[in-house]
Amino acid sequence: MSVCGVWEEVTAAVMAQESGIRRIGLVEDHESVAIGLAAMLAPQADLELVITAGTVAELLAAGPQLDLVVLDLRLADGSQPEENVRALRARGIEVLVFTGADNAFLVRAAAREGVLGVVRKSEDAATVVAAVRRAAQGEQVVTTDWAAAIDGDPQLQDVGLSPRQQQVLQLYASGEKASRVARMTGLSEQTVNDYLGRIRQKYADAGRPAPTKTDLYKRAVEDGWLPVPERNPRA
Repeated sequence: MSVCGVWEEVTAAVMAQESGIRRIGLVEDHESVAIGLAAMLAPQADLELVITAGTVAELLAAGPQLDLVVLDLRLADGSQPEENVRALRARGIEVLVFTGADNAFLVRAAAREGVLGVVRKSEDAATVVAAVRRAAQGEQVVTTDWAAAIDGDPQLQDVGLSPRQQQVLQLYASGEKASRVARMTGLSEQTVNDYLGRIRQKYADAGRPAPTKTDLYKRAVEDGWLPVPERNPRA
């Protein structure tokens, strides 16, 4: 891309951010699926599908400024899901898996690398759009497919939390603020924050880093401290 092209891309990205528009990329090598997602997102004023590519390498080579990449797990280039997720997140791009969810191993491999969630291609348009919107805002998209893929993963190393640490994690990861966790447990807020720091360190030492609150939520579900989410019933 030329210097002029890069400048135009960055300018477009800044303008999109200022207007609240989230810029989406799609990595998908089936034309019909790409056309379908484009049709779903086209009416959404806050979501713009700016690039579609058949591989992650192709998308990154184009150098777009993106808030999110919607990623198919099975690509014709034979690339591995975990490698693709790592490559995207290394560029500061969050990832939402878009898949038939027929291979739990592939979903699990991607989940370990920190994707924001998994959505099935068979879901209705409203569900897919809602998942893309949440992920584009940096929020976790928790579904039964995502939870089932990580449930019982033999590579999830036990971090050995104490009962008190488990209690703090459950409350904090479920959405409570540290100040409220302190009131609910009878601890000081500083002690709660100390516990959270130790919990994060234990997960990091186990090769399962949890730098954000959404990461802690994911770890709590993985380890059974919080319940696996149930699929919302269709209207």
